[in-house]
Amino acid sequence: MIMLTDLSTNFIPIAMVGIYLGILILIAEILSRYQKTDAELTRKIVHIGTGNVILFAWWLNIPTSVILLASIVASLVAIASYFLPILPSVNGVGRKSLGTLFYAISIGILTALFWQNGQKQFTAMGILIMSYGDGMAALIGQKWGKHPYQIWGNKKSWQGSLTMTLVTILVGIIMLNLGSNWQWENLIIALSVGIFATILETISIIGIDNLTVPVGSGIMAYYLQQMLTLK
Repeated sequence: MIMLTDLSTNFIPIAMVGIYLGILILIAEILSRYQKTDAELTRKIVHIGTGNVILFAWWLNIPTSVILLASIVASLVAIASYFLPILPSVNGVGRKSLGTLFYAISIGILTALFWQNGQKQFTAMGILIMSYGDGMAALIGQKWGKHPYQIWGNKKSWQGSLTMTLVTILVGIIMLNLGSNWQWENLIIALSVGIFATILETISIIGIDNLTVPVGSGIMAYYLQQMLTLK
């Protein structure tokens, strides 16, 4: 009953988010089907763009129950897309990956942990680190990755990993200061999370970084803030 009330009360915000996602996926599908854009590029367009949804949710004050429902629906769609020829712009990367599913699950976990407790910055921080940090790292690494390395079969580049670290630090600083007033501890937290998230992204396989990076980053940032601001 509460779920139905939340859905009806937040119809306009939900519709706005739905329209945004629809346009994003439409652009990616057009690029994939008609412009023959590289599958990795269209996937990263959706990957990065989807992260902005959490900012809409924060701005529009969408409740926890609605975000959790969206996470469940997105997870089911992701599972279906592995068996049905849908969303080629998201899954057509030419390699085995459960990244789309893990992405949806991570949104649900971070929302359940922080959203209703007045700690929305940690939910947003984890998701945006995944979307922008990992997304930009892949694009930069693919285009300008002149110094490759490999860990456990994962092919990376130093340029991509550095991008991941820098973008994560920037996202961390912005999100932490949106959630509270500026304090020097936020810089330490952002730097620590930047290194930690890069390590997680480097060693993860089959797309599980879409789960370990956002959830690990959000949790680490939360506990570091509790420790460093403890009076």
